[in-house]
Amino acid sequence: MTTAAVKEHIVKEITAESFEQEVNQHGGKVLVDFYAPWCQPCKMIAPVVEQIAEEQPQLKVVKVDADNAQELMAKFGIRGIPTLLLVENGEVVNTQVGAASVSQVRTFVGE
Repeated sequence: MTTAAVKEHIVKEITAESFEQEVNQHGGKVLVDFYAPWCQPCKMIAPVVEQIAEEQPQLKVVKVDADNAQELMAKFGIRGIPTLLLVENGEVVNTQVGAASVSQVRTFVGE
């Protein structure tokens, strides 16, 4: 993958308002990272999520600031962060709570 292609495929930060369009209406797999800027385990998993985004260009990867998305947190029953959701064609197919290694996230997204 060229450097330009890697830079093009970055982790996009979305809001609760854009979740429906960015995630549920996307026609493939989406990895959603619920995080907060003050959360230490969230900071630990951020580079892992970015690496997965670079390795798997067919996978859409987005981040949601949990502090600004309380309704989404309640909708998905998220009680702790970081939480990763794997959404396929608008349906949550997998959930993982807590920091994880690259190999764990690869397995989670079904590499």
